[in-house]
Parts: sequence; C-alpha cells; structure tokens
Amino acid sequence: MTASRDTTTPEHGVESGAQRMPRWLLGAGPLALIALLIGLFALLNAPGVTGTGDRVPEEAVAVESIRLEPGEIILFVRNEGVDPVTIAQVNVSDYFAQFTQTTAEMAPLQANTITVSYNWVAGDPYEIALITSAGGKISADIDAAAPSPEQGASLMGLMILLGVYVGVIPIGLGMLWMPFVRRSSRAWMQGLIAFTVGLLVYLTIEATLEGLELVADTGAFGGSLVVFLGAVIAYLTLEGVEGAVMRKRAAGDRRQLSPQMLALLIAIGIGLHNLGEGLAIGSAYAVGSLALGAFLVIGFAIHNTTEGLAIVTPLAGQRPRLSRLALLGLIAGAPAILGAMIGVTVNQPALAALLFGVGAGAVGQVAVKLLPLLKDGTGRILTPLTAGGIIAGIGFMFVTGLLVV
Repeated sequence: MTASRDTTTPEHGVESGAQRMPRWLLGAGPLALIALLIGLFALLNAPGVTGTGDRVPEEAVAVESIRLEPGEIILFVRNEGVDPVTIAQVNVSDYFAQFTQTTAEMAPLQANTITVSYNWVAGDPYEIALITSAGGKISADIDAAAPSPEQGASLMGLMILLGVYVGVIPIGLGMLWMPFVRRSSRAWMQGLIAFTVGLLVYLTIEATLEGLELVADTGAFGGSLVVFLGAVIAYLTLEGVEGAVMRKRAAGDRRQLSPQMLALLIAIGIGLHNLGEGLAIGSAYAVGSLALGAFLVIGFAIHNTTEGLAIVTPLAGQRPRLSRLALLGLIAGAPAILGAMIGVTVNQPALAALLFGVGAGAVGQVAVKLLPLLKDGTGRILTPLTAGGIIAGIGFMFVTGLLVV
C-alpha cells in the first residue's frame, strides 16, 4: 500500500492564496484594518477624535505678519491648534479697537485676516493683544510703526534691483578671481578648495539657523521640522541628479565628479541658498523692518563675493567659455531676485523656513562632494593646510556676515 504524499504545507497554502489575490488588495488590506480600528476608536467617543469632551480647548494662534495701512493695522494669523478658535476682541496698547475679520471661527490650520481700525503714529511702538472667545490672549508687538510698501510694479522692480545687487553682481565679481585661481600652485589650490568647503559649511549652518528662527514661535505645518525636511529633500535630490549624470559616463570616470559638474553643483547649492536669502529680504521689506541703505548693499556685496570664488575654484585647470561662467553666475545669483519677489508678496514663515532648509541641504551636499579633493598623498583629508583653509572660510563668512546684520 502506497502512502499518498501531501506536498501542501500550511505556509505554502497561505502563500498560494496570497498569490491568487489582486496586488492592490494586498496593499489596501492593512489600510482597511487601520481605518476600521480608527472607526471603532471614534465610536467609543474618544477625546481628541470626536470632539473635546470634558477637556479644556487648546487655543494656539500665531501672528504670521502685520501690515500697516493709513488708519488700519492688518494682522495675518493662523490657528495652529486642534480646536476651532474665535477672535472676540482686539486690544491695541490698552485700547479696545473695532475690527473686522475674514472668518468668524478659525478651523485648525486655517488662516484669518484681521483688519483693526486704529490711527497709529509712525515711529511709535504698539502692543497688540487678540482676545479669544474662551478668554485666551495672543500677543504681538510693533517695535516702530511704519507704513507698509504698496504692492505694484514699482515694488517688484525694486525687488529685482535688490536681488541683482545682493545676488548677481557680488557673485559675478567673485568669479573675476578665475585668473588668480588658474595661476595658483597645487598647495594654493588645496587651500582654496578648503576655503570653499569652509564657506559652504558656514552657509549650511547659517541657512539652518535662519530657517529655525522663522518658525521658532509657530508649530503650523510641522514647525521646525520643515527646515530639516527641506534639507533632506534637497540633499537627496542633488544626489539623485549626480547619480543620473554618473551613469551616463564611462565606468572608469565614475570615481570622481568632473570639474564642470562640481562647479555646477556649487552654483546650484549657492543659488538655492540665495533663494532663501532673497525671500528673507523681501519679507522684511514687506513689513518695513529692513533698512535698505548703501551700507546694506556693501555688506551683502562683500559677503556674497566669496561665493563666486567657490564656483570657479574647481575650474582651475579648465578654460571655460565666458558664456558658461556667466550661466553659472546666473544660476547662483538670480534666485535672490525670485526670492525677494516671493518674499514681498507671500507672508508665510513655513514656506520661508522650507526654502532655507532646501538651501542648507543643497550647500551641505556640495561641501561633502568637495572633501575628497582635499586628500594629500597619504589619503588624509584634514591636514594643517586644509583644516586652516576650512577655518579661514568659516571665519571670513562670519566676519562679512556681521556687515549684513
């Protein structure tokens, strides 16, 4: 008598059943179970899912920006909490003022524009308090009242001019160091590359801190998280672009980026950083808190000129055409124009913080790619020469940054 063989194990049966099911159903199944659990949780009248219950409502409102018009103070606010908020009263320097608003009740993450009727005096400070229907108080200060600039073609023209002054022209001037770089010795070249790395390290830290400062008092759209998300996205994007370029090259050339590609990556990274810088300039000008004087232009010119040197340093052994150098300069400097135009029209700290994060990630990625060029004959990256160059780059940017402040 021959015993029959059963080759179907329980595991094999489960796998065969799964193979017969549509692929989309296999992916949607766990999501459906999660939705079912959330539905059951809601049926239990769980706090935070189906209303406030007996808990105290959370009122978290952030004042994103303030605009001053003749006889009016206009506040742009956003509800950052999980509960609806109603603004019931507005107090300006201990005076309850009449006001109108675009929405009576703000849903979570909803924006609201509050227009307060108040005859403010230029140069005077004001303390503003928004009183909610539940008795909460949201404070905002005006250090020195000044009329906000009128939106229009003249303002956009000014932003374009300012972007050219602080972005395009300084970087173009910095690229005039190209003949000096080409005649430098190998030791000088290592020092210049180290100086460039220090410059990029400084820009990475600066952009990160500026982005975090913008969202320090707000938790909307993730708060400080958007800075790091922007940095990670920019870093991975540039890595992906670099990988795509390297795959098109011969296998023997994949170890190191070409000088042209390095210069392009530096220009892109600096351009993304200058986009955030222009955004900050435009936002500050929109609320009348930026003194646009000759000293500011000189400060930015000195601070950003070194960025042009960073672009041309990898091209020391090349003879690039003037058109290519001009294109690299525009890639690095022109985003300051776009940033200023956006900043003067859009008052959104989360967006500005995201762009600063993008700039930080892009510049940081380029700094990492330059490190292999610092190796000496023994393979060491940090030697007295390269370490000193990095420190000099950071120190130079710090000192010139004080002029901008």
